[in-house]
Amino acid sequence: MSMLTPPGMGGKYRITGDKYPRMRRSRRRGRLVLGLVASAAALGLIGWGTLQLIDVFTGGGKKAAAAGAKADCGTRATPSTSAAAATAPKPGRITVNVFNATPRSGLAKQTADELKKRGFKIGDVGNATKEYDKKVKGTGMLLGPASSLNTSLPVLATQLGTAERRTDAARKGTDLDLILGNGFKTLTTKKDADKALAELAEPQPTSTSSKKTC
Repeated sequence: MSMLTPPGMGGKYRITGDKYPRMRRSRRRGRLVLGLVASAAALGLIGWGTLQLIDVFTGGGKKAAAAGAKADCGTRATPSTSAAAATAPKPGRITVNVFNATPRSGLAKQTADELKKRGFKIGDVGNATKEYDKKVKGTGMLLGPASSLNTSLPVLATQLGTAERRTDAARKGTDLDLILGNGFKTLTTKKDADKALAELAEPQPTSTSSKKTC
């Protein structure tokens, strides 16, 4: 065996000249690199999965709830205004007492006659009581029981839109009082009054459609 023969060769390979046998590198280094790459990939997948879980239980859940709330908002319908219109009685079912709180004579009867032509029932006609006589500064005052606030009182108000509206919880019955004030000249024109009555009986259908409440 030559002195230049590598140990473990068992004399199989002999070195001649200036060339040496080529030795193979160990495969351990390649396996180690592959293992590191696989570990990094696994850690990346685990981290991505963790982020997804966090998103579901925090932000993602909130987004889903917000989306559900938005969808729910779009399906909520507001109460139909036709129900409110149904509570407004016809002028023929409303009895109006006409009282004159001004110094002008004959004003109550003149106004009562006009209201009668427009379909209202007329009750008492005369001078206002001491409580209101010459104390109503505006065009007039509409007075009725508490139940008339959203029923008959708005109907009478179509005939004198500038009049003050008042209700009395202690008042009995369904009659309304029209007390003519110092600023009164005439009732609302019949054309405008009829238009207001029509709008009161058949309001615009905007509130019958669904609305978002969020």
